[in-house]
Amino acid sequence: MAIDTPHIVSPIAVFDLDGTLADTAGDLVGTLNVILEREGLASLPVAKARDMIGAGARALIERGFEAAGKELAPAYLDELFRQFMVHYGENICIRTQLYPGVAAALDRLERAGFILAVCTNKVEEHSVKLLDELGVGRRFAANCGRDTFPYFKPDPRHLTLTIERAGGSPSRAVMIGDSRTDIVTAQNAGIPVIAVPFGYTDVPVRELGPDLVIDHFDDLFSAVQTIMRPLAA
Repeated sequence: MAIDTPHIVSPIAVFDLDGTLADTAGDLVGTLNVILEREGLASLPVAKARDMIGAGARALIERGFEAAGKELAPAYLDELFRQFMVHYGENICIRTQLYPGVAAALDRLERAGFILAVCTNKVEEHSVKLLDELGVGRRFAANCGRDTFPYFKPDPRHLTLTIERAGGSPSRAVMIGDSRTDIVTAQNAGIPVIAVPFGYTDVPVRELGPDLVIDHFDDLFSAVQTIMRPLAA
């Protein structure tokens, strides 16, 4: 007589994209500057505009206009957003690069049996295209963007539905992100969160209450082990 054995769901690591897996600031600010220049406004240096990233393209455009001292009517913002999305989609991976150590960290997690997924407030089409161009798209069992579900970060359902789509369980999950949005999303979902300090945030991530902070992706697996020791051993 066959004996039923319980199905053990693999642990899952869910990553934010912009400012976490990849430094996308050059291409995002590059597109913002195209929009600003079309409007007769001065372009912004990437170093100055980095902290404007993180809340989506609409917010980036609004912040860019605010920095230029020009008001922006909501109806015109819609048109500039459309222009932004078209230009960015066509110039998505010119200066963008994975952060050092990302590929090796993904390798290590996969060897330990982790499912990998992406939960980003980029639109799904752009997220898929960018990770494919960076050569890592096939690694992720799910790549869920702002428009994938009716919810997006910081709504915790964006994260839990991403985990479900990837075949994981929130009870065996960890989130890796770079901003308040990622940390709050994970906390509201009851999922531990590891933060990186080199992304896009106007407040140092150590002040935002993540479970752990790592300074380099070389440290990711040991951080995951600390949080999920029974799963990663």
